[in-house]
Amino acid sequence: MKITVLGAGVIGVTTAYYLARSGHDVTVLERQSGPALETSYANAGEISPGYASPWAAPGIPQKAIKWLFMKHAPLIISPTVDPATWAWVMAMLRNCTSARYAINKSRMVRIAEYSRDCLIELRAETGIPYDERTRGTLQLFRTQKQLDSITKDIEVLAKDGVPFEVLDPAQCVAAEPGLSPVKHKIVGGLRLPNDETGDCFKFTNELAKRAEALGVDFVYETDVHKLRIENNRISAVETSRGVFDGDAVVAAFGSFTPSLLKPLGLKIPIYPVKGYSITVPIIDESRAPVSTIMDETFKIAITRLGDRIRVGGMAEISRFNKDLPMSRKATLVHSVEDLFGGAGDQSQAQFWCGLRPMTPDGTPIIGKTVYDNLYLNSGHGTLGWTMACGSGRVLTDIINRARPQISIEGLDLSRYG
Repeated sequence: MKITVLGAGVIGVTTAYYLARSGHDVTVLERQSGPALETSYANAGEISPGYASPWAAPGIPQKAIKWLFMKHAPLIISPTVDPATWAWVMAMLRNCTSARYAINKSRMVRIAEYSRDCLIELRAETGIPYDERTRGTLQLFRTQKQLDSITKDIEVLAKDGVPFEVLDPAQCVAAEPGLSPVKHKIVGGLRLPNDETGDCFKFTNELAKRAEALGVDFVYETDVHKLRIENNRISAVETSRGVFDGDAVVAAFGSFTPSLLKPLGLKIPIYPVKGYSITVPIIDESRAPVSTIMDETFKIAITRLGDRIRVGGMAEISRFNKDLPMSRKATLVHSVEDLFGGAGDQSQAQFWCGLRPMTPDGTPIIGKTVYDNLYLNSGHGTLGWTMACGSGRVLTDIINRARPQISIEGLDLSRYG
């Protein structure tokens, strides 16, 4: 089939790669000048299937009120009267129950674990380099209350067969020796030994080259204006570079997916939740992290990427605003310096923000729509890098009418009614 993929972030590129590998004629349309120049550019760098959890969790409404008064808050809500914002927030709050959390986390872990396996296979097949490491993720707790609250997560991990370790402070330091000077600030940790790290931007660009070798045509600096409909099918894609026709269309437009598909009568519950990161060069190897640390207090990930440290986190509800306030950078600097003080050169920090395409339940939307040849692969939130390979492979199986290797229950748009 002739398939058009909309978007060249990590989701769009992995989808294009798997489609081309299975024999399809693929064209990727991207408004930027190259792959992975938006949300995939400088994310936290973690590939954390075991840490795949929805933001909508029990206790979040109460925590959100507390966070409003924190100097280094993990959640920032900008004042707005926008109906779409509040509709999405209310939908997220409805998912903040124990029952919904368990269902949503299980769905997310399912696709994330599969995706990690697909990445391992792809890496073995292609030898693709991206500053990868396979040293696990350590979720770090500074208070006993945080440590006590992991019961629900452990239950889901155990049910889904995901390996984990609950560590005391000494064991946390054994896993991450750079934490030794701040051992007194730690009460424990949850380690997920099968998690990985890597540079999403490097991976996406390298995979795009391999996709091109398979025949994928990447058309950059191209704005998508409209999808034409004929007999309940997408007949063509209208763009700033003309009209592209084909047999099927995959929307992997991230946060811009809802506005693209709204004229078709499709309501896609994806909202652009802003996240920030800094990237700093390592100047003291003995103090640097060896893998990814999740600082539970600030909801910030600190990741080793080659000779750099990537620090990413926070969730800001401010629509499509991409300003870079210094107060947000200060939170990232505070977290990494408090745990790995002196490891990186903060004077050379590269400050960045991206718009994460988040669904109210945390699970991405992967699968067919009511239109016969229109498919979705979007809404991965903070876990696009973690879920990319699995999502692309699952959607390729769906398009090929082959049975995916995992259950796709609860992954498509129909779960929203």
